[in-house]
Amino acid sequence: MQNKSQELKGKAKEALGDATDNKEWKAEGKKDQAAGSLKNAGEKIKDAFKS
Repeated sequence: MQNKSQELKGKAKEALGDATDNKEWKAEGKKDQAAGSLKNAGEKIKDAFKS
C-alpha cells in the first residue's frame, strides 16, 4: 500500500512539473514512480516465495 502511494505521489509531482514547466519536480516525480514500482515488484516476488 505504501509503495502504491509513493507511485501516486510521483505521478502528481510529475503532472505538477509538467503544468508549471518545472523540470526538477518532473524528474522527482518520475524517480518516485520508479522507486514505488520497484518496491512493489519486490513485494510481489517476496510474496511468491512465501507461497
